[in-house]
Amino acid sequence: MITAITAPEGIPLTGVHSTNEPVPPTLKVDLSTATWATIMRVVAPVQAGDILDVSAWFKVTNDLGYNVGVGAHLWAYDVDDGAPSPRPPETWWRLDEVAGSVGMNVTPDLHHLTLPVAVLYQVPADWPAGHRITIVLRADAHSTAWKAGHTLTVDKVGRLTARRYTPAPAPAPEV
Repeated sequence: MITAITAPEGIPLTGVHSTNEPVPPTLKVDLSTATWATIMRVVAPVQAGDILDVSAWFKVTNDLGYNVGVGAHLWAYDVDDGAPSPRPPETWWRLDEVAGSVGMNVTPDLHHLTLPVAVLYQVPADWPAGHRITIVLRADAHSTAWKAGHTLTVDKVGRLTARRYTPAPAPAPEV
């Protein structure tokens, strides 16, 4: 379900959380389009109703000699929810099924591929007070020509940024 978020002018920027450190040096290539790897992550304090303007990009290099599809998505989880580590898949959610994703092919001729992704996300009204959100850039690489052990190089460039906007509380009703 796609929900419209209308951000009135004048909502103050209350935080910027950013990283340019990719987590893995490689991205495994396989046949599945559902073997996600974490590329970058940031943790941000949030409260119910906050609006997060999330943007990210990273680069991969294909030295394999065949086409590889690469998908990137923005995911999140409540870092303070008490879930064990490693985090169970059911505790993650995609920030947006359409806007927060991108997919492209990196061909041998193209060799280097930059994948940008961005989304506007509103923290749910029932978000627990004092909990932080982890925003995660995840990616998957797949090809029908894959062979066990094949990987793409995750280049040491890129950025994941979450800008936090906190709307003013609604005025108390007049009595």
